[in-house]
Amino acid sequence: MAQNNQPAEQDLNQLLKVRRDKLKDLQENGKDPFQITKYDVTGHSMEIKDNFDSMEGQTVSIAGRMMFKRVMGKASFCNIQDLQGNIQAYVARDSIGEDSYKDFKKYDVGDILGIKGEVFKTKTGEISVHAQEVTLLSKSLQILPEKFHGLTDTDIRYRQRYVDLIMNSEVKDTFVKRSRVLSSIRKFLDGQGFMEVETPMLVSNAGGAAARPFETHFNALNEDLKLRISLELYLKRLIVGGMERVYEIGRVFRNEGLDTRHNPEFTLMELYQAYTDYHGMMDLTENLYRYVANEVTGSEILTYGEHQMDLSKPFERITMVDAVKKYANVDFNEIHTTEEAKKLADEHHIEYEDRHRKGDILNLFFEEYVEDHLIQPTFVMDHPIEISPLTKKKPENPEYVERFEFFMNGWEMANAYSELNDPIDQRERFEAQEALLAAGDAEANHTDEDFLNALHIGMPPTGGIGFGIDRMVMMMTNSPAIRDVLLFPTMKSLEK
Repeated sequence: MAQNNQPAEQDLNQLLKVRRDKLKDLQENGKDPFQITKYDVTGHSMEIKDNFDSMEGQTVSIAGRMMFKRVMGKASFCNIQDLQGNIQAYVARDSIGEDSYKDFKKYDVGDILGIKGEVFKTKTGEISVHAQEVTLLSKSLQILPEKFHGLTDTDIRYRQRYVDLIMNSEVKDTFVKRSRVLSSIRKFLDGQGFMEVETPMLVSNAGGAAARPFETHFNALNEDLKLRISLELYLKRLIVGGMERVYEIGRVFRNEGLDTRHNPEFTLMELYQAYTDYHGMMDLTENLYRYVANEVTGSEILTYGEHQMDLSKPFERITMVDAVKKYANVDFNEIHTTEEAKKLADEHHIEYEDRHRKGDILNLFFEEYVEDHLIQPTFVMDHPIEISPLTKKKPENPEYVERFEFFMNGWEMANAYSELNDPIDQRERFEAQEALLAAGDAEANHTDEDFLNALHIGMPPTGGIGFGIDRMVMMMTNSPAIRDVLLFPTMKSLEK
């Protein structure tokens, strides 16, 4: 097998050597492109194309990567790719001079050029730049993938995102939209009077979610620390401090598996608003999603795979108990003990652990029977207390809490609470979590004494919510996997 690959490897090595020889020749003749420190760009491809009527005849300076070159004697064409797209340049010997044209003919696809010239339209009607000056700004010493097949190997695409962005225009469009999602969220929340804040990533107690943290050691203080798994507990401290509306968009880290919807580091947004509850968070979520969809896609109808999700209609609101009754035909209002719940799980072949209680098993039924049906925007409300250690109980039914999860396309997109502000109740919940931790649940929370102290000082009634930004971007861009919306997703090392 290796012998069959040898000629191809020799050809590639020869091509790479030719490029390095060209660079050496440029350097020996005082034309080292890597000595150039700046280039004044006055126009971009789409800007020129969109405004041709007003820009025709103007002199512009464009810069970008040469993706195509066709030499025809005394005149040549090349294609320059910049941030906005592609534009053709017409390069003639009589316009740029004999020496410059001789240099241009030696330039390779992948080189970065600056071209100054006049905007015009060719005989075939293509908007172009008639070069007066061509400057080599950077020499490409590597070979780009073959143009017509592009870069299709997903592993290489994720590892070498810089090449992926060059070769696949739709990938660049995805990340432009990701940036617009983030800016739209900030614009919406800023307009609602929220303040953006930043809280620690390195923490002594990684709480606020059920997840296994990454652990590290801080040499200066000789202390073990963790990377945060949530933004919650610090943001609530700020509500205690009188900041009535706060949000943070930041990376969190969970020591879990990789799949199409999970990456160990991902972008989470959490916001907290004093003097409201989880119903207020539902209203905010509806308005936020509609706003972002309009800003990013220009529509309130989102297409993802085979599904269309209509954000223009009021989002459905259903309790977890009613959802399980609807889709599993099981009524947990009739189940009164953990033993009854486990017997029901056995009958439905749902696996559970010995430590699980009635509320845990209700959640297992929900995951098994309900989630896949929640294609249209849906708020699933009133979770069991066993799976919600930071949430305010429902006064009329303390087995359940004022919590919802927001679903679209069968995915959980957000998680929200009427936040627990009773420090005595919160300590009891932490103690229950400590018992789970001692029983082997690596995702249970430790008691956070400083957070309890903050609650003793007094936190007003508060609504809070966490949004998975990466899943939101997947939905807005019809991207099949979370790695498609992360510029540099986590990958297994090639050295192992």
